[in-house]
Amino acid sequence: MNTESSNSGNVYSILSQTQRLRISDGEIKPVLDGCSNASHLLVLIWSQLGDFDNLEYAWWLQKEKAKLEAKGITIRAVGIGDRNSGIKFCNYTRFPQEWLFVDSLAEIHANLKLYRGLSIQFPLLSTSQKAWLNLMLMCAGIGSPGTLREVFRGYKGDRQAPQLIADEEVISGTPLPPLKGSFFQAAGGTGFQRPFELATLRLRNMTEVLSNWNTYVPNSSYLTQRGATFLFDSQGKLIYEHRDRGILGFAENKSNPLSFLSL
Repeated sequence: MNTESSNSGNVYSILSQTQRLRISDGEIKPVLDGCSNASHLLVLIWSQLGDFDNLEYAWWLQKEKAKLEAKGITIRAVGIGDRNSGIKFCNYTRFPQEWLFVDSLAEIHANLKLYRGLSIQFPLLSTSQKAWLNLMLMCAGIGSPGTLREVFRGYKGDRQAPQLIADEEVISGTPLPPLKGSFFQAAGGTGFQRPFELATLRLRNMTEVLSNWNTYVPNSSYLTQRGATFLFDSQGKLIYEHRDRGILGFAENKSNPLSFLSL
Protein backbone atom coordinates (compact mmCIF):
# COMPACT_ATOMS: atom_id res chain seq x y z
CA MET A 1 0.00 0.00 0.00
CA ASN A 2 1.23 3.47 -0.83
CA THR A 3 0.80 5.35 2.47
CA GLU A 4 1.29 8.99 1.68
CA SER A 5 -0.89 10.67 4.29
CA SER A 6 -1.89 10.34 7.91
CA ASN A 7 -5.38 11.28 6.70
CA SER A 8 -5.74 7.82 5.13
CA GLY A 9 -8.03 6.37 7.76
CA ASN A 10 -10.61 9.09 7.22
CA VAL A 11 -10.83 8.85 3.45
CA TYR A 12 -13.69 6.35 3.21
CA SER A 13 -15.64 8.17 5.91
CA ILE A 14 -15.29 11.47 4.05
CA LEU A 15 -16.28 9.93 0.72
CA SER A 16 -19.25 8.08 2.18
CA GLN A 17 -20.66 11.36 3.52
CA THR A 18 -20.10 13.35 0.33
CA GLN A 19 -22.85 14.18 -2.17
CA ARG A 20 -22.17 15.84 -5.51
CA LEU A 21 -23.83 16.39 -8.87
CA ARG A 22 -23.88 13.22 -10.97
CA ILE A 23 -23.28 13.75 -14.67
CA SER A 24 -25.70 11.10 -15.96
CA ASP A 25 -28.86 12.70 -14.55
CA GLY A 26 -27.78 16.05 -13.08
CA GLU A 27 -28.97 15.00 -9.62
CA ILE A 28 -27.17 15.50 -6.31
CA LYS A 29 -26.29 12.01 -5.14
CA PRO A 30 -23.83 10.32 -2.74
CA VAL A 31 -20.59 9.78 -4.66
CA LEU A 32 -20.55 6.18 -3.40
CA ASP A 33 -24.14 5.55 -4.51
CA GLY A 34 -24.48 1.96 -5.68
CA CYS A 35 -21.10 0.89 -4.30
CA SER A 36 -22.16 -0.96 -1.14
CA ASN A 37 -21.65 -4.42 -2.65
CA ALA A 38 -18.41 -3.69 -4.49
CA SER A 39 -15.66 -6.25 -4.00
CA HIS A 40 -13.15 -3.52 -4.82
CA LEU A 41 -13.91 0.18 -5.12
CA LEU A 42 -11.67 2.52 -7.08
CA VAL A 43 -12.33 6.19 -6.31
CA LEU A 44 -10.61 8.81 -8.43
CA ILE A 45 -10.51 12.39 -7.23
CA TRP A 46 -9.66 14.30 -10.38
CA SER A 47 -8.50 17.85 -10.87
CA GLN A 48 -10.13 20.16 -13.45
CA LEU A 49 -11.83 17.94 -16.01
CA GLY A 50 -9.86 19.81 -18.66
CA ASP A 51 -6.61 18.75 -17.00
CA PHE A 52 -4.57 16.54 -19.34
CA ASP A 53 -3.87 14.16 -16.43
CA ASN A 54 -7.54 13.18 -16.23
CA LEU A 55 -7.97 12.67 -19.97
CA GLU A 56 -4.93 10.40 -19.89
CA TYR A 57 -6.19 8.55 -16.82
CA ALA A 58 -9.56 7.95 -18.47
CA TRP A 59 -7.74 6.70 -21.60
CA TRP A 60 -5.97 4.04 -19.52
CA LEU A 61 -9.25 3.00 -17.92
CA GLN A 62 -10.79 2.60 -21.36
CA LYS A 63 -7.74 0.67 -22.60
CA GLU A 64 -8.01 -1.77 -19.67
CA LYS A 65 -11.81 -1.83 -19.57
CA ALA A 66 -12.15 -5.59 -20.11
CA LYS A 67 -9.65 -6.43 -17.35
CA LEU A 68 -11.30 -4.03 -14.92
CA GLU A 69 -14.68 -5.61 -15.59
CA ALA A 70 -13.24 -9.12 -15.21
CA LYS A 71 -11.87 -8.21 -11.78
CA GLY A 72 -15.20 -6.70 -10.74
CA ILE A 73 -13.74 -3.30 -9.86
CA THR A 74 -16.36 -0.61 -9.24
CA ILE A 75 -15.26 2.88 -10.25
CA ARG A 76 -16.35 6.34 -9.17
CA ALA A 77 -14.71 9.68 -9.99
CA VAL A 78 -15.15 13.27 -8.83
CA GLY A 79 -13.69 16.06 -10.95
CA ILE A 80 -13.70 19.84 -10.79
CA GLY A 81 -16.21 21.37 -13.19
CA ASP A 82 -19.93 21.50 -13.91
CA ARG A 83 -22.35 19.20 -15.68
CA ASN A 84 -21.47 20.56 -19.13
CA SER A 85 -17.77 19.90 -18.60
CA GLY A 86 -18.60 16.44 -17.29
CA ILE A 87 -20.71 15.59 -20.33
CA LYS A 88 -17.99 16.85 -22.65
CA PHE A 89 -15.36 14.84 -20.78
CA CYS A 90 -17.40 11.64 -20.95
CA ASN A 91 -18.23 12.06 -24.62
CA TYR A 92 -14.55 12.45 -25.47
CA THR A 93 -13.06 9.80 -23.16
CA ARG A 94 -16.02 7.37 -23.11
CA PHE A 95 -15.88 7.40 -19.32
CA PRO A 96 -19.41 6.42 -18.15
CA GLN A 97 -21.50 9.42 -17.10
CA GLU A 98 -23.07 7.49 -14.21
CA TRP A 99 -19.60 7.04 -12.67
CA LEU A 100 -18.65 10.72 -12.77
CA PHE A 101 -19.55 13.47 -10.29
CA VAL A 102 -18.46 17.10 -10.26
CA ASP A 103 -17.36 19.42 -7.47
CA SER A 104 -17.35 22.98 -8.78
CA LEU A 105 -15.47 24.40 -5.77
CA ALA A 106 -12.94 21.58 -5.16
CA GLU A 107 -14.35 21.14 -1.66
CA ILE A 108 -13.79 17.39 -1.58
CA HIS A 109 -10.14 18.00 -2.49
CA ALA A 110 -9.81 20.30 0.50
CA ASN A 111 -11.58 17.84 2.80
CA LEU A 112 -9.16 15.10 1.74
CA LYS A 113 -6.20 17.50 2.13
CA LEU A 114 -5.01 17.00 -1.43
CA TYR A 115 -2.19 19.09 -2.85
CA ARG A 116 -3.49 22.46 -4.01
CA GLY A 117 -0.54 22.94 -6.30
CA LEU A 118 1.73 25.94 -6.39
CA SER A 119 -0.03 28.91 -4.80
CA ILE A 120 2.29 31.89 -4.93
CA GLN A 121 0.27 35.02 -4.11
CA PHE A 122 1.23 37.49 -6.80
CA PRO A 123 0.05 40.99 -5.86
CA LEU A 124 -2.43 42.88 -8.04
CA LEU A 125 -3.50 39.75 -9.92
CA SER A 126 -6.98 38.22 -9.83
CA THR A 127 -7.55 34.72 -8.48
CA SER A 128 -7.77 33.37 -12.02
CA GLN A 129 -4.60 35.16 -13.13
CA LYS A 130 -2.71 33.84 -10.11
CA ALA A 131 -3.87 30.32 -10.92
CA TRP A 132 -2.69 30.65 -14.53
CA LEU A 133 0.72 31.94 -13.55
CA ASN A 134 1.17 29.26 -10.92
CA LEU A 135 0.11 26.64 -13.47
CA MET A 136 2.73 27.85 -15.94
CA LEU A 137 5.40 27.59 -13.25
CA MET A 138 4.25 24.07 -12.42
CA CYS A 139 4.47 23.12 -16.10
CA ALA A 140 8.11 24.22 -15.86
CA GLY A 141 8.59 21.85 -12.93
CA ILE A 142 8.38 24.39 -10.10
CA GLY A 143 6.32 22.99 -7.24
CA SER A 144 5.58 20.04 -9.50
CA PRO A 145 8.20 17.30 -9.06
CA GLY A 146 8.67 14.91 -11.96
CA THR A 147 6.66 16.90 -14.49
CA LEU A 148 9.48 17.70 -16.92
CA ARG A 149 10.80 14.15 -16.73
CA GLU A 150 7.34 12.84 -17.57
CA VAL A 151 6.98 15.26 -20.49
CA PHE A 152 10.28 14.07 -21.93
CA ARG A 153 9.26 10.41 -21.48
CA GLY A 154 6.36 11.09 -23.83
CA TYR A 155 8.82 12.08 -26.54
CA LYS A 156 11.67 9.65 -26.01
CA GLY A 157 9.57 6.51 -25.45
CA ASP A 158 9.60 3.93 -22.67
CA ARG A 159 10.57 0.28 -23.07
CA GLN A 160 8.95 -0.51 -19.69
CA ALA A 161 5.55 0.68 -20.95
CA PRO A 162 3.20 -1.18 -23.30
CA GLN A 163 2.57 -0.12 -26.89
CA LEU A 164 -0.09 2.58 -26.74
CA ILE A 165 -1.33 2.83 -30.32
CA ALA A 166 -2.24 -0.30 -32.28
CA ASP A 167 -0.58 -0.63 -35.69
CA GLU A 168 -3.91 -0.29 -37.53
CA GLU A 169 -5.27 2.50 -35.32
CA VAL A 170 -5.47 5.97 -36.84
CA ILE A 171 -4.82 8.99 -34.61
CA SER A 172 -6.61 12.14 -35.75
CA GLY A 173 -7.86 15.27 -34.03
CA THR A 174 -4.44 16.92 -33.80
CA PRO A 175 -2.83 19.72 -35.83
CA LEU A 176 -0.86 16.95 -37.59
CA PRO A 177 -2.15 14.84 -40.49
CA PRO A 178 -3.85 11.60 -39.35
CA LEU A 179 -1.21 9.12 -38.16
CA LYS A 180 -1.48 5.35 -38.38
CA GLY A 181 -0.09 3.37 -35.47
CA SER A 182 2.37 1.57 -37.73
CA PHE A 183 4.04 4.96 -38.31
CA PHE A 184 5.71 4.65 -34.92
CA GLN A 185 7.44 1.39 -35.91
CA ALA A 186 10.00 3.50 -37.73
CA ALA A 187 10.89 5.15 -34.44
CA GLY A 188 11.83 1.92 -32.72
CA GLY A 189 9.66 -1.13 -33.38
CA THR A 190 6.62 -2.61 -31.69
CA GLY A 191 5.50 -3.99 -28.34
CA PHE A 192 6.50 -1.02 -26.18
CA GLN A 193 5.88 2.72 -25.95
CA ARG A 194 7.72 4.12 -28.95
CA PRO A 195 9.24 7.62 -29.21
CA PHE A 196 6.59 10.32 -29.77
CA GLU A 197 3.75 7.81 -29.23
CA LEU A 198 2.59 9.17 -25.87
CA ALA A 199 3.36 12.74 -26.95
CA THR A 200 0.97 12.26 -29.89
CA LEU A 201 -1.86 11.11 -27.60
CA ARG A 202 -1.19 14.08 -25.34
CA LEU A 203 -1.26 16.41 -28.33
CA ARG A 204 -4.69 15.05 -29.24
CA ASN A 205 -5.91 15.67 -25.68
CA MET A 206 -4.47 19.18 -25.68
CA THR A 207 -6.18 19.97 -28.98
CA GLU A 208 -9.50 18.72 -27.60
CA VAL A 209 -9.29 20.78 -24.40
CA LEU A 210 -8.01 24.00 -25.94
CA SER A 211 -10.72 23.81 -28.61
CA ASN A 212 -13.38 23.57 -25.90
CA TRP A 213 -11.67 25.39 -23.04
CA ASN A 214 -14.64 27.25 -21.54
CA THR A 215 -16.65 24.04 -21.43
CA TYR A 216 -13.93 21.96 -19.80
CA VAL A 217 -12.81 24.70 -17.41
CA PRO A 218 -15.76 26.90 -16.39
CA ASN A 219 -13.76 28.31 -13.47
CA SER A 220 -9.99 28.66 -13.81
CA SER A 221 -9.47 29.36 -10.11
CA TYR A 222 -8.61 25.71 -9.46
CA LEU A 223 -6.15 25.09 -12.28
CA THR A 224 -3.34 24.01 -9.96
CA GLN A 225 -5.38 21.69 -7.73
CA ARG A 226 -4.16 18.07 -7.86
CA GLY A 227 -6.09 14.86 -7.35
CA ALA A 228 -5.71 11.37 -5.93
CA THR A 229 -6.43 7.68 -6.38
CA PHE A 230 -7.98 5.52 -3.64
CA LEU A 231 -8.65 1.77 -3.73
CA PHE A 232 -10.85 0.10 -1.10
CA ASP A 233 -11.71 -3.51 -0.37
CA SER A 234 -15.25 -4.84 0.22
CA GLN A 235 -15.16 -3.64 3.84
CA GLY A 236 -14.25 -0.08 2.94
CA LYS A 237 -10.64 -0.53 4.05
CA LEU A 238 -8.16 1.62 2.15
CA ILE A 239 -5.66 -0.73 0.50
CA TYR A 240 -3.95 1.69 -1.88
CA GLU A 241 -3.67 5.43 -2.33
CA HIS A 242 -1.73 7.83 -4.51
CA ARG A 243 -1.88 11.58 -3.99
CA ASP A 244 -0.74 13.61 -6.97
CA ARG A 245 2.20 15.91 -6.27
CA GLY A 246 2.44 17.59 -9.64
CA ILE A 247 1.24 17.87 -13.22
CA LEU A 248 1.31 14.49 -15.01
CA GLY A 249 1.80 12.93 -11.59
CA PHE A 250 -1.49 11.06 -11.51
CA ALA A 251 0.20 7.64 -11.28
CA GLU A 252 2.90 6.17 -9.09
CA ASN A 253 4.00 3.91 -11.95
CA LYS A 254 4.18 6.20 -14.98
CA SER A 255 4.90 3.33 -17.39
CA ASN A 256 1.78 1.43 -16.38
CA PRO A 257 -0.56 3.67 -14.34
CA LEU A 258 -3.00 0.88 -13.40
CA SER A 259 -0.35 -1.62 -12.29
CA PHE A 260 -1.46 -1.19 -8.66
CA LEU A 261 -4.59 -3.10 -9.65
CA SER A 262 -2.45 -6.03 -10.86
CA LEU A 263 -4.23 -6.09 -14.21
